[in-house]
Amino acid sequence: MATLPSERRAFAHKINRTVASEVRKQVSREYGSPQLSKKRAGAHQPVPLTEVVEPVDYEEYVSSHPPGAEPGPLRQLLEFPSDDLELLLQERECATIEPPACPNAEFCLWQDDSKRHSVSLDDTPRGSWASSIFDLKNSTPDALLPSVLERTAAEDMDRRNTENRQQCRHTDLLGLYPAPDEDEAVERCAIPEVPNEHSGQRIMVKCLSLKFEIEIEPIFGSLALYDVREKKKISEDFHFDLNSDQMKSLLRPHSPHVAISTLARSAIFSITYPSPDIFLVIKLEKVLQQGDIGECCEPYMVMKESDSTKHKEKLEKLRTQAEQMCTRLGRFRMPFAWTAIHLLNIVSSVGGLDRSDSDSDTERKGTWNERKKKGFERMSVGEDMCNFTNFRPATLTVTNFFKQEGDRLSDEDLYKFLADMRRPSSVLRRLRPVTAQLKIDISPAPEAPHYCLSPELLHVKPYPDPRVRPTKEVLEFPARYVYTPHTTYRNMLYVYPQSVNFNSRQGSVRNIAVKVQFMAGEDPSQAMPVIFGKSSCAEFYKEAYTQVIYHNKSPEFYEEVKMKIPANLTDNHHLLFTFYHISCQPKQNTPLETPVGYTWIPLMQHGRLRTGSFSLPVSVEKPPPSYSVLTPDIFLMKSESCLTLHRQQQQNGYLCSYTECIPLSPSVGLASYDLPIQYATLSRATARPSSLLLSRSKSISNSNPDLASTPATPDEEVQRIIGSKGIDRSHSWVNSAYAPGGSRAVLRRNPNSSCELKQVLVKPYTLMSLPTLLHEELALQWVVSSSTVREASLQQAWFFFQLMVKSMSHHLFLSSRLDMPRRQRFPDRFVDDIAALVCAISADIASRYHKDVELVERLNNSLAFFLNDLLSLMDRGFVFNLVRSYYKQVHINKLHTAQNPSSLTALRMDFIRIVCSHEHYVTLNLPCATLSPPASPSPSTSSTTSQSSAFSSHVLDQGVVSMFELSVPFRQQHFLSGLLLAELSLILEPDGEGVFFLHKKTISALHSLLCSHDADPRYTDPQVRSHIAQLYLPLIPIVMETLAQLHDFTDTSPHTISQSVAMAIAGSPLPHSKANPFTLPSVAGRQCSTLSAECSRMLLVCFLWVLKNADAGLLERWVSDLSVPQINRLLDLLHLCLSCFEYKGKKALQRINSLTFKKSQDMKARLEEAILGTIGARQEMVRRCRGTTERSPYGGQENVRWRKNVTHWRQNADRVDKSEVEQESVVDGNLATEAALIALDTLEIIVKTVVMSELKESVLVGVLRVLLHSMAGNQSALFLQHCFSTQRALVYKFPEMLFEEDTELCADLCLRLLRHCSSSVSSVRSHASASLYLLMRQNFEIGNNFARVKMQVTMSLSSLVGTSTKFNEEHLRRSLKTILTYAEDDLELRDSPFPEQVQDLVFNLHMILTDTVKMKEHQQDPEMLIDLMYRIAKGYQNSPDLRLTWLQNMAGKHSERGNHAEAAHCLVHSAALVAEYLNMLEDCRYLPIGCVSFQSISSNVLEESAVSDDILSPEEEGICSGKYFSESGLVGLLEHAAASFNMAAMYEAINEVYKILCPIHEANRDFKKLASVHGKLQDAFNKVYNQRMFGTYFRVGFYGCRFGDLDEQEFVYKEPSITKLAEISHRLEEFYAERFGDDMVVIIKDSNPVDKNKLDPNKAYLQITYVEPFFDTYELKERITYFDKNYNLRTFMYCTPFTLDGRAHGDLHEQYKRKTFLTTSHAFPYIKTRINVIHKEEIILMPMEVAIEDMQKKTQELAFATHQDPADPKMLQMVLQGCVGTTVNQGPLEVAQVFLSEIPEDPKLFRHHNKLRLCFKDFTKRCEDALRKNKSLIGPDQKEYHRELERNYTKLREALFPLINRKIPQLYRPLPLPTTPTQRNSLSRSSFRRVDC
Repeated sequence: MATLPSERRAFAHKINRTVASEVRKQVSREYGSPQLSKKRAGAHQPVPLTEVVEPVDYEEYVSSHPPGAEPGPLRQLLEFPSDDLELLLQERECATIEPPACPNAEFCLWQDDSKRHSVSLDDTPRGSWASSIFDLKNSTPDALLPSVLERTAAEDMDRRNTENRQQCRHTDLLGLYPAPDEDEAVERCAIPEVPNEHSGQRIMVKCLSLKFEIEIEPIFGSLALYDVREKKKISEDFHFDLNSDQMKSLLRPHSPHVAISTLARSAIFSITYPSPDIFLVIKLEKVLQQGDIGECCEPYMVMKESDSTKHKEKLEKLRTQAEQMCTRLGRFRMPFAWTAIHLLNIVSSVGGLDRSDSDSDTERKGTWNERKKKGFERMSVGEDMCNFTNFRPATLTVTNFFKQEGDRLSDEDLYKFLADMRRPSSVLRRLRPVTAQLKIDISPAPEAPHYCLSPELLHVKPYPDPRVRPTKEVLEFPARYVYTPHTTYRNMLYVYPQSVNFNSRQGSVRNIAVKVQFMAGEDPSQAMPVIFGKSSCAEFYKEAYTQVIYHNKSPEFYEEVKMKIPANLTDNHHLLFTFYHISCQPKQNTPLETPVGYTWIPLMQHGRLRTGSFSLPVSVEKPPPSYSVLTPDIFLMKSESCLTLHRQQQQNGYLCSYTECIPLSPSVGLASYDLPIQYATLSRATARPSSLLLSRSKSISNSNPDLASTPATPDEEVQRIIGSKGIDRSHSWVNSAYAPGGSRAVLRRNPNSSCELKQVLVKPYTLMSLPTLLHEELALQWVVSSSTVREASLQQAWFFFQLMVKSMSHHLFLSSRLDMPRRQRFPDRFVDDIAALVCAISADIASRYHKDVELVERLNNSLAFFLNDLLSLMDRGFVFNLVRSYYKQVHINKLHTAQNPSSLTALRMDFIRIVCSHEHYVTLNLPCATLSPPASPSPSTSSTTSQSSAFSSHVLDQGVVSMFELSVPFRQQHFLSGLLLAELSLILEPDGEGVFFLHKKTISALHSLLCSHDADPRYTDPQVRSHIAQLYLPLIPIVMETLAQLHDFTDTSPHTISQSVAMAIAGSPLPHSKANPFTLPSVAGRQCSTLSAECSRMLLVCFLWVLKNADAGLLERWVSDLSVPQINRLLDLLHLCLSCFEYKGKKALQRINSLTFKKSQDMKARLEEAILGTIGARQEMVRRCRGTTERSPYGGQENVRWRKNVTHWRQNADRVDKSEVEQESVVDGNLATEAALIALDTLEIIVKTVVMSELKESVLVGVLRVLLHSMAGNQSALFLQHCFSTQRALVYKFPEMLFEEDTELCADLCLRLLRHCSSSVSSVRSHASASLYLLMRQNFEIGNNFARVKMQVTMSLSSLVGTSTKFNEEHLRRSLKTILTYAEDDLELRDSPFPEQVQDLVFNLHMILTDTVKMKEHQQDPEMLIDLMYRIAKGYQNSPDLRLTWLQNMAGKHSERGNHAEAAHCLVHSAALVAEYLNMLEDCRYLPIGCVSFQSISSNVLEESAVSDDILSPEEEGICSGKYFSESGLVGLLEHAAASFNMAAMYEAINEVYKILCPIHEANRDFKKLASVHGKLQDAFNKVYNQRMFGTYFRVGFYGCRFGDLDEQEFVYKEPSITKLAEISHRLEEFYAERFGDDMVVIIKDSNPVDKNKLDPNKAYLQITYVEPFFDTYELKERITYFDKNYNLRTFMYCTPFTLDGRAHGDLHEQYKRKTFLTTSHAFPYIKTRINVIHKEEIILMPMEVAIEDMQKKTQELAFATHQDPADPKMLQMVLQGCVGTTVNQGPLEVAQVFLSEIPEDPKLFRHHNKLRLCFKDFTKRCEDALRKNKSLIGPDQKEYHRELERNYTKLREALFPLINRKIPQLYRPLPLPTTPTQRNSLSRSSFRRVDC
């Protein structure tokens, strides 16, 4: 077999002068011999990553290192299975009961047996690993952890934690990660399902009844679908007969035998391309009769059966006439009427069902035919409505038919009519219709209808009873090509006679019928019975007649003649057309049919079936002998074929495509549009439909050609070679994603390709005489081919590669060579040919990649698949060398001179990805080989920059180090993984050309490989996994080096353009360094491209996979060799991983449309590349030319319908199923947990390694930071338990790290623990509480108090409740109780002060917690909010930093609302607090001595005194550490306070503030500031005399349990000046109505005491009263100015009038008054705008006392108006009018008459009587003074008015005189002493008083 016969050699010489051996030598010289190297490399010379090392001789290594492992998983890892290939024969399914007459009915599959372990990630739901997800509901309640209070050795603690962490872990990390991107999966080439016959959307049409107004003759109907837009008939005709038995009997003589198949009344139509322009056209015919169509239609339009009496005779005549016509002309038909139904109206008007069922992404992944079918269901815009699969069934009654017109019967006329039908003003609507009633039912076709016949009239399963009336499947003529292979035999021909012209003929040639026959020869008896019958007739006929148009010499026809043609057509088969004149009237000696012409057309021409449009001459004479071989070249006809098999053309049973030829135009002279010339290339393209690989699953097995069909290639040479070989290759169907029409091919018809391919191979007769094997001959001929032959072979390389592999596989299997050693399987000559071929094709790829982008990409991938397949068949070391020779051609060094280096890199990445997708990839990498250390250490990505280890005192373990480096031994022994990692390392280099799509391509390749390992059942054993992980150990240092380029997942801001891009847009130079929290100083200045979020995430999950599966001991040894900066970098990487995989929650999953996100990221990255110049303009242009070929395996010109998940409508119209989101969220949560646990494992390894080091502090701080970061994210309960265990162990082992070092760490830890103490999961709370308690205990044990933890916990609580939105108060309370329980149960510290301190802290936290939570509830209630902030600030009395913060928060809130006085007081309190602590810190004479110094500003400020017992000393670290606790801070606060006082117009207070500030400036000799202060004081003092208005005060009482804590509370509210009672009432009512509901809030209108028992308990009551500041007499002496009377206010008063009978107002003698005095807890203004009332006192005035008050008030008003300066005449006259006017009701005169007319009987009232009398005396005097003043002020015009006032005054004085001069004699006697001096009454006190406290 190694030698060829001499004649074969001679033949090769004839083809090419260069002999094959010379070609081999030449190729070897040019490209380097790829022959296997027989020697092992002894010493390893350093080989840069840009070069490929020489691989290990695989076969020699395997034979010399037999697997030492026992049979089991590890043993399987080391060797290929012995029975790797198996041949299976699969029966083809038949849809019909009778098998179609088609030879070779089976598909032959090369398939792997069960040992291949093909597993698909797509077949396994992502949620299937989620069985161990924590069950929140069944978790245990808060419980004490048993071992918390025990003292345990650190080693035991670590061991226990490690064991716990390894329980319930997910073995498959990548099973939890989203499946690899299919766009990148160039290696996918899975076994497809056996193809099924194509069908589009199917609708069923049932014809129920057809009734006319008169029934006189049989009427026949036909249905067909037409697409108006495409101007095409898209289905064959379906004929139906709805005539009554009586009507049918008229035609019985012509159809004695009726086949049941012709009785069908229901049909199933298929629509591949739904369109809104599809019509169901119904045509009616009748038996031919004398008269034109109009005359024959007239009775139907005029007569009615109901008018039978009227037309009885006429109807009888018509019936008799019809009977005669049926008897004589029953064989012939004439057109009658037609109508059409617009299918879109059916779908839309009836109303579609829920279409989301079929469009949803959650649909099951069916067979590829189903998915392809669903792809057809989604068309372009506007066609979404045309979904014919799920509309509601509709029963239609068609009443109007249009009569046919004899001169407008063609399809072109029909299209015009149909287009016109859709217009509102249709011409057809104006025509008189033929009235009838046709009932039809239209519905979606059922999946498997019963009693159904195929278009060939075969019984479709299921068909229970052959006697039942059938339903017919109507054959579809799709509007456009459908690229699917046929799987059933179909050989039918449709003939359409279109028109004939006999105008030039003399004689009686008018009623023309065309008889069509299918002839097997020229003898009339050779007419074949292959023409299908129509309705109510026989199944097959030997002839068919067209319709007859009466008296028309040039008729047009619409007849469709359907024929079932034989498979073995010969040159004698032809169609014969005979033209007859039909005599409608019976005449003597006149035959019924008179032949008037003949024509014919041979069916075969040059061995091909003739289809298309033809214009045929018509012969008058009968055809001459041997006429059938002549081709007549004015009858128009069209023929269309529907073939799946044609023996003459396709040898050996090739299944070819459905081929439909577009007809020529009937008019002569127009340009023809013909496709049959492209038959060959078209059929080749359709062998691999675009949808074929939609079902590609992620299979490990792709080393064999496994497609289930045959290639439809018509190239004769190829066919003859295939046919000449001893192996049956008729069933082999090529397996490559790069087949034309395959997943990455472009469906492009190239008319020249078939003729070029004919030159590829030599003549058949020579080959047939030689016994050479196909694969050997093919390799040889390919190597020696040149010029056009070689070019053509490259175009179709996929085919020849797969042919060779198929042939090699058959050869090995059938010759039993599979058991032979691999080196002996194939002859050396063939091996040399393969080597030369690979070298030559690699060189083509390298030289043409920038010219023929598409070709090179296909060629590159085809070559990769070929080598992948060879790994299963040939010497594996040899194939490795072929890979190496490919790399030498597509050399990385060429990249620097290459025009488009990234394209070359992309080709290499696709190549290595496909090669690595081998099912035994792991075995090929020798995973268990031990690396031999190099003689001299070779440089690598990590060793060149590493420093000496900080943690290992031992000598570096070179073996371990080389395992983590891309060293020469690593790349030799793990050849394929070494290549992949080297590519990754080079592309990720910051200075490299790694543009976005290369990053993605490389990382995706690695991710896909790791996914296949995780999903492979062979590799589930942990020991096996650790060996596989060794193949990827260098990934860890590679990712560490890439840290600076990774996407920053800690940045929570939305995706925006990066800073560098923004700078570039702005035209600035690029920044040289970008702040990154992870970059180390050594790489901080490096300018590099950043990876996208998607790439970074994928790279990090691969990194975690290696960490998870690598051997822990190995990792420990490696970490011990790292330097501190390297370990810190590793920690930064873990920090980033935690951010990257943090659980985002269900809502986030619902928001993210993965596709849109990914595409937008793609576009953003491209934009950035273009702006930053990292991608060239030419590169971008090439990319655009290629379309999406770099990202899509489907090719740039794929039709979008094939893949619904990349179509445009999907991006924004995704409907996410809730159950899917639920599942996604569970899986996402498990991924987050597993990623965090891997990080935790790694942290433990680092801690374990560095524990003995002197430099451990910096590393441990880093470890703790990563730990704290993991606690901060959304983590699962499972992870948090382990995390807290690790944290407790870390704090236990290194307490000084928290309590002696950085305060920030302690603060962060407290915050994290406290946050988890409020978790809703009890187990998390238990662990967090335990950690927090132990933290306190350790802090106490170090220094006998835990002040630091106490302060940090208090501050953390404030931060937590202030920022967390998902905070639960109840849960935190339970945790606080748990901490208390720990303190009580801790026996060791029971006698110390520790438990008591814990209790104090917990109680304080509880109070703060309650207030803070309420504060969040009352965000919209400003008063309540400030109250709660006040209480919280008070709770922080012992924490000055926090109190100061809250005071400033309050100041900010007040400033926002314009309450400047309150804001100023908040700042004064802040300054007093600072002064208090500064005074404790140092005694400074010019500084204020504490709060006392501020007393002059406000009496409230004393509450800032630091007098508590447990006050922290300011010397304590971390206490009073804020910027305000300094002299400058104090000055800033005071200046800010002065500014706020200025805005509040309280200028007098500014002076008091500056009194404290000036000594400080004086001490500092800061004269500029002093000048400024005095300037401000001057301005303030100048403004004092301006008109000012301060606050207005109201009492507000709250009643009702709806108010909660506010129930029965009273407050004094300070409102802005001039606020009316109605304003505050409306504000509060509106606010609480919004909160409680409109009907729930009631405003109490009066100010009387409220009886709560009378109130509705379900409602909220508000009582609002205007109050005034009240001052005792002694106070008024000091409160002189307006400011004095509005500052430091604590007492307020309001009056309530009432009568004893309950009314508010009555007559003067009944009118009482209640005066209520309110005392507040603090003085206004204060740090809040409402202050609660702490004291309430009431005084009740009797009617006479009320009168006294009124008179005193009037007298005061008179006095004020009289002495006003300057005088105000109007005011004076107004007051006077009220006092002396005669019309004043209840005026002074009436008061005097009521109370002074008689002396009271009650002696207790004597004093009041006298007092009132004296008041009137004073009143009259004031009136007299006022009149005198008024007289001096008025002008001449007011003299009369003044005289009127004087007359009124005189009358008043005279009326009053007797009343005010009457004295009570008893008053001048001594009064008896009171019997009960302590009793309060009107004698001892001039009023009744009631006091409330």
